[in-house]
Amino acid sequence: MPDSAESQQIDFTVDKDNLYREESVTDLKVASIRCMTPVKADGSEDPSRSRIYYGSTQLMTPEGPLPIQSQLSATSLQEAMDEFPGAMKKALDQTIDRLKQMQQQEQQQQKQQPQQGGSRIYTPYE
Repeated sequence: MPDSAESQQIDFTVDKDNLYREESVTDLKVASIRCMTPVKADGSEDPSRSRIYYGSTQLMTPEGPLPIQSQLSATSLQEAMDEFPGAMKKALDQTIDRLKQMQQQEQQQQKQQPQQGGSRIYTPYE
């Protein structure tokens, strides 16, 4: 639990000029699309800013669910649905690339760490 000095450094101020109302649409199979509608501090829609769409899905792996998400460049729900498959494929490819990089870094770190405890087995004939 953070001490009082750390909690005093956290800024909990709401950015009243960057508020969005969130709506979700799903096909109950693979697609979840979040529509972020800009609103003013009084809750009314802010027509001076554009809606933002996010796509997300989960893939089941042996280690559990792997969340995949991406911001969509769509300007309507129909465009978001059309863009969703390609955006998820691209996000999945990027996730796989990041996982491979992390795996390679871990392997390199293991090679650089000296072996401890003498992993060699000695026989009485040596």
